[in-house]
This record gives sequence, C-alpha cells and structure tokens, in this order.
Amino acid sequence: MFVKILVVAAHPDDEVLGCGGTIAKLAQRNDVYTLFVGGGVTSRDMPEKQKRHAVTQLKKEAEDANKKVNVKKVFFENFLDNEFDAVPLLDIVKVIERHIRKIAPEVVYTHHSGDLNIDHQIVNRAVITAARPVGNCTVKRILLFEVLSSTEWGRLNAHSSFTPDVYVDISETMNAKLEAMQCYKSEIRQYPHPRSLEGIKILAQKRGLEVSLKFAEAFCLVRSIE
Repeated sequence: MFVKILVVAAHPDDEVLGCGGTIAKLAQRNDVYTLFVGGGVTSRDMPEKQKRHAVTQLKKEAEDANKKVNVKKVFFENFLDNEFDAVPLLDIVKVIERHIRKIAPEVVYTHHSGDLNIDHQIVNRAVITAARPVGNCTVKRILLFEVLSSTEWGRLNAHSSFTPDVYVDISETMNAKLEAMQCYKSEIRQYPHPRSLEGIKILAQKRGLEVSLKFAEAFCLVRSIE
C-alpha cells in the first residue's frame, strides 16, 4: 500500500544514521520526504565566514545523501544548532505542523526523547505535539530512531533508554545507507568513532542479530492507528 512518509531530523546526517536503510527500502514503493529542523554546524567554534561556508556545504551534502536513498524532496528550516532550547517550543511545533499539513504523511520518523543532544530531545517533543491525533491530522504512525554518538550516550536512567520494539530488515539497503553517509564528508568520522562507516555497520549488525537478520534498523513505536 502506497503511503507518504516524513522523516523529521534535527540536523543533516541524523536521518541517514537513524533510518537511512529504512528510507531506501520504503522509497522503493512510497514517497519519502525529509525535513531538517536546523542546519547543523553553527555551534562549532570557527570564524563566521567559514561557518557560513560549512552550512552551505552541509546542505549540499544532505541533498546528495538523500538522493542516494531516493527521498522525493528535502526541506530545510534554520533553527540554530544546539540552540533549539533558546526558542519557544511552540515555534518549532508550528513549523513542523506546517510541513505535516503540506505533505500529509501517514508515517513519521523522528528522534528518540532520551538522546544526549538537546536539539534531538526538542524535535522529539515538537513532532509528537505537531502530530497529535486530533482534527484532520493525517499521521497514523510515529516511530523513533536512534542516532549514533547521541542516543547511546543519553541514557540517564532506565526510562530514558532506547528500547526498540520495531525492527526493519535493511539487508538489501545497507549499502545505500553507507553510500548516503559517505556524502556527509564533513560529518563522518574515523573508526572507532561511532559515527564512522564501520560503526554504522556494526550497529546494523547488532540490531540484526537481535531479530535474526543480517542488518536491521530499530525503532521505538510511539503510536499506530490501524
């Protein structure tokens, strides 16, 4: 059955790390859209001219990466990196609501609430608020993804841990996920950093082993209206 799917990510590369293989799999038969709430990198310590160039470069990398996994269209908003908590939550909710109304997705993927990164936490809250099941909201299913070097470092207690209950077999789209991540030349790191190609593959193998698959991506289900 054809559906529209929206991936809401705080920053470029979160979408590939969190669900790149799933995007590539779903895009074979559905329309997948990506919304970046912030441009990333602006919190890094560098001269303003270099920072502007870095933002432009990251946007280009994001467009290239999303083409690798066949995303239909990419949308960029401009909330400042690691400063989402400096603006009213309602401002971010309204932006996401606007995109939901325009795209009319049935399925939304976004960040887990227990991530270390404050922007990820706020996007989680904003998406769940924007996609609340009232009125004419089209969203019937919300799933939360994990982001290497963020989700696994945010385990403050048992309640905030990422405990998946949905798994997607990405054995046939693992290469597409890795190729997409390779587009993020400014974000990828060297092994043993979690955000390396080897680290990404190891996590996919681990999630696969949990459900007897070669490679998998794991998610936490927030709500599913059947």
